[in-house]
Amino acid sequence: MMSKKLEDKRMQMEMVWIEKLVPEDHLVRKLDHSMEFDFIYDLVKDLYSSDKGRPSIDPVVLVKMVFIQYIFGIRSMRQTIKEIETNVAYRWFLGFGFEDKIPHFSTFGKNYARRFRESDVFEQIFYRILRNAMDKGFVNPEIAFIDSTHVKANANKRKFGKKVVRSEARAYQKQLEEEINVDREANGKKPLPPSKKDTTREVKESTTDPESGYYV
Repeated sequence: MMSKKLEDKRMQMEMVWIEKLVPEDHLVRKLDHSMEFDFIYDLVKDLYSSDKGRPSIDPVVLVKMVFIQYIFGIRSMRQTIKEIETNVAYRWFLGFGFEDKIPHFSTFGKNYARRFRESDVFEQIFYRILRNAMDKGFVNPEIAFIDSTHVKANANKRKFGKKVVRSEARAYQKQLEEEINVDREANGKKPLPPSKKDTTREVKESTTDPESGYYV
């Protein structure tokens, strides 16, 4: 027998406990149980003033937002903020209640541009969490699988020169900076200048086939 919902409860007030709304097997619970994020405070304390300015967004929250974006495959930080606003599990992971206002995307962008952009904080956090994952058995460093195709070059490996090249920009940093600049231009602001970080390295370049690379 077909039945029809007669009562619309969308405007009904209820007392709920956000802890009970997140399934026990949800990935955010496993992350929260396995990963310790408090070490981030020590890493970033020198990037904040101890007695000036307005209270900041919790730096651990900022890093956890990046986690949510990548772990759940959200295409941008702007979309991540929107997902957090409506997803109970994401709010729980960040420590937000239903009435807490989620930081605006532009606020996230300003924190990144003013504090973290010219530092290696994200690298330190990545390696610390990677080590934590390895210690807990989530990552086995003994074997690495890389999918690639190697084509023999028309080059003499004894004929080469050395040159200094700039290291490739990290993928996430480049993506985030582009996203921030789109938002700034949309609000009539100038885009961020290019990052001052200029890491270089010395490489071998074949004199007979400059496009080839040395493989070991």
